[in-house]
Amino acid sequence: MNALVQTDSKGLVHATAAPVASGPKQYLTFLLGGEMFAIGILGIKEIIEYDGLTRVPMMPECILGVINLRGAVVPVMDLAARFGKPPTTITKRTCTVIVEVAAADGERQDITHDMGLVVDAVNAVLDIPDADIEPAPAFGARIRTDFIDGMGKVNGKFVILLNISRVLSIQELGALAQLADAPAAPAALAS
Repeated sequence: MNALVQTDSKGLVHATAAPVASGPKQYLTFLLGGEMFAIGILGIKEIIEYDGLTRVPMMPECILGVINLRGAVVPVMDLAARFGKPPTTITKRTCTVIVEVAAADGERQDITHDMGLVVDAVNAVLDIPDADIEPAPAFGARIRTDFIDGMGKVNGKFVILLNISRVLSIQELGALAQLADAPAAPAALAS
């Protein structure tokens, strides 16, 4: 999906179709726990105000629940919790970024699902040329290095470019849900 992200009078961002362009890639930047992250805009459908959601039992800790988005059930993930950080504190600036995720079906790559990502605040859409993107660090990152596509240089600072397909891996989230459902081993068996 090609997208052009625009803001309305409330500061909400909406994605619309845009022609394919060569040159710098566009990224939506957002804050999460005081750090700047970015996602390529091609997979972003829209950004909505954080609103109440319906909790679903026996989901991984990072899945907050589901929302009704124009009649569709959309799971919502706390991105901070996914990164092993404390859960996001909901404020007036908290947003849900709706992204398209490839289906778990390995044979059909044209099937996608929508997923919401809770972030502290959305900043801006930036053009980051390939020349200003460094490889992901091999160590020292505060999140798993396989979640990072690279480090974008913007105004003398780094922005963490996320690999959204790895962050939102349906297979991995399913495995986390199964671990959450598994009964804890008795202490006597563990030793």
